[in-house]
Amino acid sequence: MTIRAVVWDVDDTIFDYTAADRAGMRGHLAAEGLLEGYASVEQALLRWREITDQQWARFAAGEASFEGQRRDRVRAFLGEELTDAEADAWFLRYIDHYEAAWELFPDVVPALDILAVSHRHAVLSNSSLHVQNRKLRVLGVHDRFEAVLCAAELGVSKPEAQAFHAACEALALPPHQVAYVGDHPEIDGQGAADAGLLSVWIDRTGVSAVTDAGPDAGAQAAPDQPAGLRRITSLAELPAILGADTRFGAPSTFG
Repeated sequence: MTIRAVVWDVDDTIFDYTAADRAGMRGHLAAEGLLEGYASVEQALLRWREITDQQWARFAAGEASFEGQRRDRVRAFLGEELTDAEADAWFLRYIDHYEAAWELFPDVVPALDILAVSHRHAVLSNSSLHVQNRKLRVLGVHDRFEAVLCAAELGVSKPEAQAFHAACEALALPPHQVAYVGDHPEIDGQGAADAGLLSVWIDRTGVSAVTDAGPDAGAQAAPDQPAGLRRITSLAELPAILGADTRFGAPSTFG
């Protein structure tokens, strides 16, 4: 099997969304004077994360628009019946703090450099093009990808096979020649595997980090991971899985 292209998830795969979200919300709640309503900052952040997950699931299921799930996150968090304009204004104030904390994971650029000489690249995200195009440009990697596809415009989201197949069609490649790299074992990992792509789950939690078994240990099946996907704990492991030849072009930085 020859893999000719890699399709990437964005949030918590190449972009450290969790850290930026936490830092942004922490700063936003302090600025809004809302922290005194919680026993701790961590409690407030946990509440925001729970609401975000709930509303995002509604969006993924087609029960809310991208903008609607944002507004409902604000309303649920504040416990107030806000107008759309009020909810949008609150969320935009949060966005200012959130964007100030944007960063790529440190293993992203080295991996993209190595794979640039051997593979084509695209993005498939369960977000919107407006959000992810801007994010990729600010982070300095937008030009690395031939295509950026997002659920809000596609009308279908991961883990549906149609979403993954849309990315393959954008690259004019069959699924078996495309790898998908994402951080969620079911939405990304199992979804891509079921759609016929080489599925690579980037598990950045490090629960089962690479051990003395050797450099490929992190790509072995963990006892509780879904079937049909490869598991890695760092993008440093990705070139070996894809069979990338790093002897030419950008030198390998992974010793």
